[in-house]
Amino acid sequence: MIIGNIGARGGSKGVPGKNFKQLHGKPLIDWSLDQLFASQDVDHVVVSSDDPEIYEHGLKRGGLDIGIRPAHLANDTAGKWGVWQHALEEVEKITGPVCTFIDLDCTSPLRLQEDLDGALTLYKTEKPDMVMSCCESRKNPYFNILELDETGSLHVSKPLPGGVVARQQAPKVLDHVGLVYVLNPDYLRTAKSLFEGRVIPYEVPNERGLDVDSPIDWEIIEFLMGRQIANGLKG
Repeated sequence: MIIGNIGARGGSKGVPGKNFKQLHGKPLIDWSLDQLFASQDVDHVVVSSDDPEIYEHGLKRGGLDIGIRPAHLANDTAGKWGVWQHALEEVEKITGPVCTFIDLDCTSPLRLQEDLDGALTLYKTEKPDMVMSCCESRKNPYFNILELDETGSLHVSKPLPGGVVARQQAPKVLDHVGLVYVLNPDYLRTAKSLFEGRVIPYEVPNERGLDVDSPIDWEIIEFLMGRQIANGLKG
């Protein structure tokens, strides 16, 4: 039993109402819902939301009815982990035991279907506690991420012996991006945070790793999605 989950709160300070805002002809959330419903591996889809309009939309699309998200999981400080645990608990009351839990951030609509499929394949092959989408960071703490010391002077955040004079010499670092997460439900039930177990990366290109946090993010994503549509990568 593979469950596909999307978390979508009604509120947003950066881009008001972003999860239900129209992007290239459909609500932002639908770009992610469409991919879950298109997957031949996903048995059921669920939308976790505190917003009645978004929640009802998820039900009309064919999502399971797990009820509106509790208030303590609907504020700005609520983390993913508690939201996922609640969704899993409510889903299993309907479906019985779940073998794989997938989450897509609806604020990462540049994801391609191949990203969902690839992350799930990696999970099945490597059998970690969780697969997390990542992209190579554009800035590197061993080279060009800086900190101020007590005198106000700049220093490399993570200096190495001898120093690093070119980015290519620095260890590779990754950005955590919200395209796709694939989790072992046993890990989700028992762990208290994302990184307690064996979490491995599914790497995606930087241009697909953008998410909507601000109006300029929306404009950039709208442009890049237009290019994906023109190239036949999105329907």
